[in-house]
Amino acid sequence: MAGLINEEDLATVRERSRIEDVVGSYVTLRRGGGGSMVGLCPFHDEKTPSFHVTPARGFFHCFGCGEGGDVISFVQKINHVSFAEAVEFLADRVGVQLRYTDGGGQRLEPGLRLRVLEANQLAAEFYAGQLLSGTGLPGRQFLDGRGFDKAAAEQFGIGYAPTGGRELGAHLKARGFTDDELVKAGLVRENGWDFFQGRVLWPIRDAGRSVLGFGARKIFDDDRMPAKYLNTPETIVYKKSNVLYGLDLARGNIARKNQAVVVEGYTDVMACHLAGVDTAVASCGTAFGDEHARLLQRLLGTGDVAGGEVVFTFDGDAAGQAAALKVFKGDQNFLAQTYVAVEPTGLDPCDLRMEHGDAALRELVGRRVPLYRFVMRNVVSGFDLDRVDGRLAALRAAAPLVSSIRDASLVSGYLRELAQLLGMDPEEVRREVKVTVQRRARPDQQQRRPEPDATDALPGMPPPRPSLPVPDPRDRRLEAERGTLRLIVRAPETFGEEWNGLVADNFLHPAYRALFEAVLAAGDGPGGWTQRILQANPDPVLEQLVISLAVEPVLREPTEGYAREYSAQLRVQALSRQIADAKSKLQRTNPLDDQPAYNRMFAQLVELERQRRELLALATGPAV
Repeated sequence: MAGLINEEDLATVRERSRIEDVVGSYVTLRRGGGGSMVGLCPFHDEKTPSFHVTPARGFFHCFGCGEGGDVISFVQKINHVSFAEAVEFLADRVGVQLRYTDGGGQRLEPGLRLRVLEANQLAAEFYAGQLLSGTGLPGRQFLDGRGFDKAAAEQFGIGYAPTGGRELGAHLKARGFTDDELVKAGLVRENGWDFFQGRVLWPIRDAGRSVLGFGARKIFDDDRMPAKYLNTPETIVYKKSNVLYGLDLARGNIARKNQAVVVEGYTDVMACHLAGVDTAVASCGTAFGDEHARLLQRLLGTGDVAGGEVVFTFDGDAAGQAAALKVFKGDQNFLAQTYVAVEPTGLDPCDLRMEHGDAALRELVGRRVPLYRFVMRNVVSGFDLDRVDGRLAALRAAAPLVSSIRDASLVSGYLRELAQLLGMDPEEVRREVKVTVQRRARPDQQQRRPEPDATDALPGMPPPRPSLPVPDPRDRRLEAERGTLRLIVRAPETFGEEWNGLVADNFLHPAYRALFEAVLAAGDGPGGWTQRILQANPDPVLEQLVISLAVEPVLREPTEGYAREYSAQLRVQALSRQIADAKSKLQRTNPLDDQPAYNRMFAQLVELERQRRELLALATGPAV
């Protein structure tokens, strides 16, 4: 039985654990003004950061989901641990040895987490030294054969486990570690043998560069372990579903470039970074899964769908196609756009760099295609398209892929592309996709009115007009939209002609867009202002929305300047989306292949940036 944590030690842990450093290990934080830092909330999915950290007060709070607390409660929530375990985690992190009073419940041995991390760090240093020794020649030969020199090995901390089988254990026990600690760290087996023997090793680090475990590659034919790759077993610090190799090197670049490149192996990560693709990471000992996706999404920083991207590299063989299908099923975990980069020759990134150089690897990522397109083409390729029944079967197999596309604005384009792949009439494909989607619906859903899917909005298929979705007034991602409409409803006289240049496309939420369209249609006439708006669109959701906006408080007196700030802020958001699209298109255009088009797009981008700067000058006040 363990005791309660000493109050003095608890206070020391709180004092030394800077909340911005702890939270920053999980979430990319940016300065948000007023002494706060902002990022994407790790406790719920969001596109626009609503998660705030206030270092001066030591608290965090999410205005989207309501989660909040101090540094200890953050660790409790993010790691799903008890209060005592969270304190022990932080104590290990800041080097505080906890004392306990009588009573309390069971817990980990005091300082075990810290001891495991210390043992891992010493093991990494030991393995790195072995690689450079005489016994490490086989490891150096393997790395040289993969195109990696001494500098590369040092950059990534590559090591070598001797074939004797007891060298590491003896080395660490001489440094004061017990057999029990080494077993719990996953470095030594219970029978006393080193866990890794005769293998090249890669240290797997977290974002803070702490060594969590190792990945080991087989290099001897007579290796007693048949697996080509062997990883540290699950420990109190190493959870393979929650770690990514290369994250310590790529984390800052991912946040800065708003891009992550996911490869399949340790040498692929090395090759990418050495070639200039410094956002590359890889899963460790397991397939890329949901937790990995959520980890990357948090690190991407802005969460802007148009601005962030995750690029997967797969082999062009059947295994690579299967991996792409698996990732596609988890695509909803990403708010960023997902892409696939496949080398036509079948070379993985490491081999591609060896045979064709660094530029070829950068070009591989540059040739990325949307994940939907890659998966759709692979599904269609499995059917005989020379036969009518084969084309129909391929269409029905691809229909669920089209209907699941997250961005409804892309559906029409993918339907046309599918029609081209199949050699069928686009309208025929459009009709069959809708029928197939309805056929695959669950029986209980077929008994009630079907909800509209992405194909309902396609030309030539007018659906019954659905009721508008109710917007969440607490959604900070739509704060500028709601605030602008609040002013329009309450004080339309504060806006200039043409509503300060606003258009319906500036509003993303369907209800807010519909309300602004009703505003445009209301005009002058008999009756009150709100009555004319509701007469333009009598939707019941719109009626409740207008009522809510009419009674919601405003924190500043409505003025023309206040209205200009709001409308400028909304237009800035729309321009930012256009700029992100323009940058994405420019990045995918090779200036050597099409110089005129590249120059034209660059000029358009410069003009959009100029417009945004002008609008930012108007949006001088916070929209609250």
